[in-house]
Parts: sequence; C-alpha cells; structure tokens
Amino acid sequence: RVFTMGESKDYMTLPEQNGSVNIAKDVIAAVAVDAVREVEGVAGMMTSMGGVMDLVDKKNAQKGLKGVRISVSEDNQLTLDLYLTVNYGVSIPETAENAQKAVATAVEDMTGCKVSAVNVHVGGVSIA
Repeated sequence: RVFTMGESKDYMTLPEQNGSVNIAKDVIAAVAVDAVREVEGVAGMMTSMGGVMDLVDKKNAQKGLKGVRISVSEDNQLTLDLYLTVNYGVSIPETAENAQKAVATAVEDMTGCKVSAVNVHVGGVSIA
C-alpha cells in the first residue's frame, strides 16, 4: 500500500483496489488520544497553549487533539508528537515508552498507516 496526503493536507489517502480511503488527521489524532488515555501514569494532554487537558472524561477527549501533532514524511510514514503531563511519582521514561507503544500500535492497527515515530514531550507533572 502507498499512502499519500490528500489534496487537503488534513487527510491521509489510502489507495484501494475499488477507490480510495481518506482518513482525516483528526481521526488519527483521536486514535492517539484514546490510546494515551489507557496508559498508566499519563495524567493528561498539554494543549497548544500550554494548558493542561484532563483526560478523565470523554467530553474533553476531542479537545485533547490539540496535544497531538502529526507530520508525514516523504515516504508517507507518520510521525506523531504527543504533549503530555504525567502523574507525580511515576517513571517518566517508562510512561513515555508505554505511551509510544500504545499509540503506534493503535494508529497502525486502526488506520493501516505506518508510524515511523512517536515523540513524547512531557510538559508537566500532576500532583493531584
């Protein structure tokens, strides 16, 4: 399969035998946010303005998309940047690695798009 960016840079296009499948970047980001929510030790996402987004209730999950940036390489592989806060007392490297694995697996399984990297940026610690 070859993946290309759609005419609108907001979509990934997967050519298929009977046409193509277009997946919005927001869908890929939503998959990533949902996967991160399941990782023990992750307290929330950082919004683009540096604010903290609580991941506890699903209503806020869409807003958490601001904590995910997606870029596509020339060979059509995805790189995701996640901006997180972690719970006080957890191992940050271990939590970040678990987030990387969870996000890469979820995005590849649900979209068929190859993930070349998941970069985790920890911008805060939640003491609550």
